[in-house]
Amino acid sequence: MGARSGNNFMTALRKLKADVWIAGARVEDPTIHPAFVNCARSIASLYDMQSEHPAAMTYRLDDGGRAGLSFIQPANAEEVRQRSVMFRRWAEYSGGMLECSPDYLNTGLAAMAAAWKFFAGNDARFGDNVQAYYREARNHDWCATHTLADPQPNVAAGTGAPFALQLIDRTSDGIVVEGARMLAASGALSEELLVFPPAELSDEPGNEKFALAFAINSNAPGLRFLCRDFFDPGRSHFDAPLASRFEQIDCVAIFDKVTVPWDRVFLCGDIARCNVLFAETDAVADMMHQVMVKNSVKAEFLLGLAAKLAEAGNVKSLPHVRQRLAEVIVTAELMRSCLRAAEADAHQNKWGRYAPARPPLEAACNLFPRLYSRMVEIIQLNSASNLTATPAEADFNSALLPQIERHLASGGASAKERAALYRLAWDATGSAFSGRQLLYERSFFGDPARMADALVDNTDLQPLVRRIEDFLKRID
Repeated sequence: MGARSGNNFMTALRKLKADVWIAGARVEDPTIHPAFVNCARSIASLYDMQSEHPAAMTYRLDDGGRAGLSFIQPANAEEVRQRSVMFRRWAEYSGGMLECSPDYLNTGLAAMAAAWKFFAGNDARFGDNVQAYYREARNHDWCATHTLADPQPNVAAGTGAPFALQLIDRTSDGIVVEGARMLAASGALSEELLVFPPAELSDEPGNEKFALAFAINSNAPGLRFLCRDFFDPGRSHFDAPLASRFEQIDCVAIFDKVTVPWDRVFLCGDIARCNVLFAETDAVADMMHQVMVKNSVKAEFLLGLAAKLAEAGNVKSLPHVRQRLAEVIVTAELMRSCLRAAEADAHQNKWGRYAPARPPLEAACNLFPRLYSRMVEIIQLNSASNLTATPAEADFNSALLPQIERHLASGGASAKERAALYRLAWDATGSAFSGRQLLYERSFFGDPARMADALVDNTDLQPLVRRIEDFLKRID
């Protein structure tokens, strides 16, 4: 089939019948359920872009068909940049607020399939499995989510491992797993679940049962998605312009003796390989590439919003407002520059495909969570009480309309135009939706301390150290 349409996605999701629960009730059809329908439509719109802009959003396969560009295994630096353009088109649709769009996992899976020999080192079958699964995912254009974090153990009670996803049996049909994993963003809207190893496994005896990487249908028997509360209680696009369209509801994936077919197992029992999966396959660089395109778009969205708010409030000439705007400009330029550097230095890796340079992406991923928090704060500061003094859409259809127009119109904008702008600012920086966005950006790639450790470990500092040593010798 190749690159799919939005209607195909919605039809497949309707037929899936995954075991999804929210607010104590099972979800029969996420394409009509109020908690999921709007985000489902947004993802469908992304898929529709592929048929609307095939030259920019897809690439030609050897059999003559077309697949989404996020699945490409770049053969040169130009294809890395072409993929970036595709990432950007999808990200701009939501202003970067639809974080786990399908392209994120597609590009990681493509990288892993190219590095099939890495998986074959654990078991020859697993190298074949990851290649076959990649081709199947690409040909069906599946929407997938992933999970790699174990639930927080109850340290005080001395429990931990029993909660984590683990291997409990091997059968002729496949491996049997049990436990829970967090957080599967948009699990209710995904056809496939990719399960990756935790951040780091110690090589203590018995930990082999946690060393797993596999793919499973979202409707597999024994797999259940437990969803958090949703922040879009039927509000209109006017009242909640972001939450009403782009809220991806996070889930805990619960495995109750789930059988994973052997042809969908990628790693099993190999602690060493599980600990270096993303780095050794170079999937981390490709997935960071998609994230940094999204982050660049997100920074630009907030910059445009901050500038529009300054104009609407007629405060753009004030020194403190200009200083804050300059901070957001710097953030947007830094993200663009890191992205440009990564693409300019794209190189052929040991698996034979081209990947963006990791160092500038890793630097940007370490920096963005702090800068994002500051951009949110700047919009809050510059907007002040306007964020919480905005009429709802229903107010403009009430008897209060004349008074609203009289007292709340300003700067050449009608009261409704002004309310729409500040409602967008609220949804981006003050609502429950924005709070989830902030938490997501702070923790997406893991604990900031771990990210800093990885950055130090992955940066070759010795040439710079030797330069200092040489300088000191010249002093003598």
